[in-house]
Amino acid sequence: MTREQYILATQQNNLPRAENAQLYPVGIYGWRKRCLYFFVLLLLVTMIVNLAMTIWILKVMNFTVDGMGNLRVTTKGIRLEGISEFLLPLYVKEIHSRKDSPLVLQSDRNVTVNARNHMGQLTGQLTVGADAVEAQCKRFEVRASEDGRVLFSADEDEITIGAEKLKVTGTEGAVFGHSVETPHIRAEPSQDLRLESPTRSLIMEAPRGVQVRAAAGDFKATCRKELHLQSTEGEIFLNADTIRLGNLPTGSFSSAPSSSNARQTVYELCVCPNGKLYLSPAGVGSTCQSSSNICLWS
Repeated sequence: MTREQYILATQQNNLPRAENAQLYPVGIYGWRKRCLYFFVLLLLVTMIVNLAMTIWILKVMNFTVDGMGNLRVTTKGIRLEGISEFLLPLYVKEIHSRKDSPLVLQSDRNVTVNARNHMGQLTGQLTVGADAVEAQCKRFEVRASEDGRVLFSADEDEITIGAEKLKVTGTEGAVFGHSVETPHIRAEPSQDLRLESPTRSLIMEAPRGVQVRAAAGDFKATCRKELHLQSTEGEIFLNADTIRLGNLPTGSFSSAPSSSNARQTVYELCVCPNGKLYLSPAGVGSTCQSSSNICLWS
């Protein structure tokens, strides 16, 4: 035995021992222990339920590494397949469909597309409703897909149609409330062109002339009352192989030979002082003076 061990052994034997020393138990006993076990069990059940719910949600929502359900997260953005509902506003930079399927936007009331500037102010709006399609913007344009030329544009000042042909297929035609300026009006092949004003007058004006031509048919001008041909500085020129004036009044010539078998086939064209034309039976001389009663009743 070493010296240190001997000293320690003698010191322990010389210490006074307390008689009837009171011992205190260490630990949790009684109702505290039962409550602790209950809380631990409750925590374990809660963890199991949360884990089961998480697994169920992952299964139902079809969570994968690429995304959730029909929603896939790719390097180019978000890809959504199938039918989807958006209950709140959707803010995106670009929306496009797959190459082999169309893009359909559907709503029970209307579909509204808004465009705003950097300050949040509304600069353009397109609304597709049940009764109408409304576009609110400074300028509305429709461009061709091939060369990008403007087919239709509208703003506060004018409406421009850039198509090669404007075709109106309605039974009532096209109705214009004000003047129309155009260099050419043409009907479809084998179809008639009709310019009509049901209750008012029809005026065609041009500073360098108005030309009406029928290349393979007749040109007819019909009116109910009077047809005026007026030239303020020039002349009215009728150039044709045959010029006919129908329904002219016919005067009478008393000195003409009366014969039941004779038939008048030649007449003389006469003009009244007021410009009225009438026919008079031709004779050896002029018979217009003898048939001047037509001028008296004109």
